[in-house]
Amino acid sequence: MTSVLVMAKAPVPGLAKTRLCPPATPHEAADIAAASLLDTLDAVLAVADVTPVVAFTGDLDQAARRDELASLLGQVTVIPQRGNGFGARLANAHRDVARFGPVLQIGMDTPQVTPALLTSALERLEELDAVLGHASDGGWWALGLRDPLEAAVLRDVPMSRPDTGSLTWLALSHLRMGHLPVLSDVDTMADAQRVASQTSGRFASTVGAR
Repeated sequence: MTSVLVMAKAPVPGLAKTRLCPPATPHEAADIAAASLLDTLDAVLAVADVTPVVAFTGDLDQAARRDELASLLGQVTVIPQRGNGFGARLANAHRDVARFGPVLQIGMDTPQVTPALLTSALERLEELDAVLGHASDGGWWALGLRDPLEAAVLRDVPMSRPDTGSLTWLALSHLRMGHLPVLSDVDTMADAQRVASQTSGRFASTVGAR
């Protein structure tokens, strides 16, 4: 059984999506982050024949839309994020789900993902050792690995840089790799508005209502 792994952070006002402020307030930014995570979880839960897992960090009790988030998180396997630095947390999360078999890992910053897009990525992973979905800002939004332990190389990949995507590809270049579609992360309000125009659901309505 393949797992779909979501790396998620509690959308707490003042701690989530701070680059949206201004023009958003801290509470609006957290609400947008919560909507993004909820739409992402909806998409993952609609994918057939996978184990949905969320590697979670932060205080859910202080989060925006905590009740709705708690309800959806109750439908997945939740594991804690472990490690110092995002690269280490990614590597550890992949290791923690290795018992489920191959893994497709995404974040909570691409609410435009759909069950069809995730299913297509999983089908590509059946033919390759790894798949990588680059983000338009130079990072990446999805990483699929037939052997989740290969994610150990992420410990040494600098994160949140314009070359993170290319460096990740290079670190995994010993594998048979394939590209996934390029998507836009939600880092700025311009990003949020652009992504909202491409999708529907909680995220689009939340961005449009502010």
